[in-house]
Amino acid sequence: MDRFAAVERELRKAAPHRLLDVVSAALRERFDVRNVSLRLADYGMTTLQVVSEVPIAEPVPVHDSPQGRAFGAQEPYVEPRSTPGPVVVHLPVTVRGDRLGVLTVTASEEGCSRTDLAEMQQICEALGHEILVAERDTDLYLLARRATRLTLAAEMQWQLLPGRSVSRPEFRMGAHLEPAYAIFGDNFDWSVSAHHLTLTVTNGMGQGMEAALLANLVVNALRNARRAGLDLAGQASLADQAVYAQHRGALHAAVLLLRFDLATGEVEAVDAGSPRMWRLRGRTVDALEFDAQLPLGMFEETEYVVQHLRVEPGDRLLIGSDGVYESASGAGEYYGQRALARSLSAHRFLPSEQVPLAVLRDLRDHRGAAPLDDDALVVCLDWFARRSSTGAASV
Repeated sequence: MDRFAAVERELRKAAPHRLLDVVSAALRERFDVRNVSLRLADYGMTTLQVVSEVPIAEPVPVHDSPQGRAFGAQEPYVEPRSTPGPVVVHLPVTVRGDRLGVLTVTASEEGCSRTDLAEMQQICEALGHEILVAERDTDLYLLARRATRLTLAAEMQWQLLPGRSVSRPEFRMGAHLEPAYAIFGDNFDWSVSAHHLTLTVTNGMGQGMEAALLANLVVNALRNARRAGLDLAGQASLADQAVYAQHRGALHAAVLLLRFDLATGEVEAVDAGSPRMWRLRGRTVDALEFDAQLPLGMFEETEYVVQHLRVEPGDRLLIGSDGVYESASGAGEYYGQRALARSLSAHRFLPSEQVPLAVLRDLRDHRGAAPLDDDALVVCLDWFARRSSTGAASV
């Protein structure tokens, strides 16, 4: 623990662009490591991009690569060897369930015991925390995430997001947006306190910069209302007023607001537009219907009403924007009619952070050759419930 604390201190003191140098020095000193490299997942979650001032290695795919295996399984992966010699190990870099990338080390066989790997994994976690802090001061890690240039609208949208996955004892959640490098107005946001998870999914109106600016207004208005201590209906009302004051009804935003009680599984919901939710309970998929209320900013001083539901341990919730469930196949069948439920069932054994990408891959198959004509957003949440002191789930 003293050695780990020393590495943490060195990481905190290091210049933002020198984090990998600190980790490399620590691993060489403690575990006889020879080579160290860091790769971060790109915005599309398809490749792992090397972190370097000057790219020195080609990206590797998230699927079907040794690095991707560690990233997907979220545990160290030791490459098999046919002859004695150095060992190549890939370690996930993850912060509170948000999967950032993979650290690859080449070490002697003696330096790769189970205890050594556990200590290396601790260092990777510390590295992940410092990367998130360093992104305030350097573009190095943000540049490494992009496989191609982002549109300005997409740049604005990605900067709004809280992360792409999060994990707590009561739940795990993952989300993804497509087209990753050219998204318009779809967005998601979450905040977790000691007692509640607040989740909002936004389906903005318009395209390009107009949609991105509207989404920025909506997300920040909802955050402002939440941080002011307003209840869920109050958050919707304040954001509604902000959008109407700016656009006088010419633009509006469809939003689904959810607030989960972490102790009981009670959920408050405000359905202000088009994002929809499905629940997988056991082997049964149900569309959860709410009373539709007006999108934010459509009219002046709209009043919003909270509805209630309850989630149970083992429930999986999936939320999709209209770019998902209204996408049509060549035969004219909407994805939300039957195919989305089939996809949710087919991927029930995947962890929640991998489900959005899997559902969006199925969406591409459903559409065939036709390109996406709207943003597509998927959020997946697995509910475990809070455990009591005896280990039983709260119900």
